[in-house]
Amino acid sequence: MKISILNPSFGEDFVRVARWAAKSRGRVQRHPEYLLTAAQVLIDAGHDVTFIEAAARNFTPEQSYDIVQEFLAASDTPSLLVIHATTPSIYNDIEQAREIKKRTNCKVAFVGQHVSAEPDNTFSIGLGVVDFILLGEYDFTLRDLAGGLAPAKVLGMVWWNGEKVVHNLTRPQLDVNELPFPAWQLIEPEWYPDGGKEFPFLTLVTGRGCNNQCTFCRDPQLMYGYKLRNRTANKVVDEMEYGLKVHPQIREIMFETDTFAASPAHVKDVCNEIMKRGLHKRITWSCNMRTDTHLEVLPLMREAGCRMLMTGFEFGYDEGLKAIKKGGVSVASAKTYAHRAHDLGFTIHGCFMIGAPGETHETAQKTIDYAKSLPLDTVQITGVAAYPGTSIYKWAKENNYLRANDWREWLTAAKEQRTLLSYPQLSSQEIDGFIDKGLKEFYLRPKQMWQMLISIRSLGDVLRKLHGFKAFVDYFFKKIFKQSNKDAHSPSNDSNPDSTKPKKTAAV
Repeated sequence: MKISILNPSFGEDFVRVARWAAKSRGRVQRHPEYLLTAAQVLIDAGHDVTFIEAAARNFTPEQSYDIVQEFLAASDTPSLLVIHATTPSIYNDIEQAREIKKRTNCKVAFVGQHVSAEPDNTFSIGLGVVDFILLGEYDFTLRDLAGGLAPAKVLGMVWWNGEKVVHNLTRPQLDVNELPFPAWQLIEPEWYPDGGKEFPFLTLVTGRGCNNQCTFCRDPQLMYGYKLRNRTANKVVDEMEYGLKVHPQIREIMFETDTFAASPAHVKDVCNEIMKRGLHKRITWSCNMRTDTHLEVLPLMREAGCRMLMTGFEFGYDEGLKAIKKGGVSVASAKTYAHRAHDLGFTIHGCFMIGAPGETHETAQKTIDYAKSLPLDTVQITGVAAYPGTSIYKWAKENNYLRANDWREWLTAAKEQRTLLSYPQLSSQEIDGFIDKGLKEFYLRPKQMWQMLISIRSLGDVLRKLHGFKAFVDYFFKKIFKQSNKDAHSPSNDSNPDSTKPKKTAAV
């Protein structure tokens, strides 16, 4: 079968496969490693596959249409279009699929967190366009469908049989060690800028699933389950070597697994295998971390070439951590972790949020002050995102704290993350204000600017810092321009529309 996998564009610099689907404040891009793993599954099964990275390359829809049409129309064999859909772009994704289907008469399959959470709604708004929705972990579901298995027998799929939506039986979780390495030959690392990584870089998923219960995190709830399934250390390091073979220019590998260090034994096995093969002398690597990581693994990670720890601190007060069920962590233990990692020479990127259930002006400022008190190199601050299918989304709708009435309202007009939660004691506009306040207070400190300047060691560091600086300026310049334009057209600067108050959310 001829199969086109499309990562559709949705405005300039839209990051489709990130935790928050939006144009990021840091103007970064994320590798579509899950889509590329599925692509390699199909290639290994003998299918003719093309991958169109329209999001990272800022293609116009017309460019995507032409590429897919040329590929799928090249023969009379059955053809399939696979699209990774997101909550804010779902209407756009359906319209792009509609045009491609019109031109090629292909079948259309949607994958991703949004359609896994809202399959019936997706068919409702995409009737006549979407044929199949592959729920959750879709690698082998897609292989079965492309291989000609009757739709009624494909596990883990919802489909339109011509008269109604049919929900098939659930697919059991797969063995992650059976998965091939991503089809990195279908992309170029240079398409994915990121001011925090050594550039160019690739991402690597060491396992799927998560043992934790965070209310906002979509992947365990919708895609990969609440059990961490790690690949063997040999497989992980084999994939590092494979990435270097396909793209020898890369300077870093990012372990994108949410909980890489959850198992100390796994971390030790991976680090020892990296050093056994001498990879720590060829390339650096970074990883996502929780603050309840066993501290004894940090020296070994550093020895094995780990450079940066992308760490979810989330909030600067324990009640906020409890409110999102960030179990096993505390503000005090996180501070101990940060100082230990800093003393060992790690670069630390801190991830923080504003807008936990019960958030107030005082607690929001606590998070900002906490971030400034830690020995962090960089930070990101976002609003708590309530995506469909998550427990916080259900809670927000039930309590009338969700502002959006339609999927199109999940982003601002600039395609940036929109704060969706709004409370009686802290409006969404006030949450946005604290986000911007936190970023400015953290980065504009003379001490922080000096530390960032003296940390430059190479041309790559210069380019990364320059990208980060340009992103910072671009984000705040556009915010200032937008506010100035808004004020100029407002009848009174004292006017304060009631739109930030919690309101009834219609079914979407």
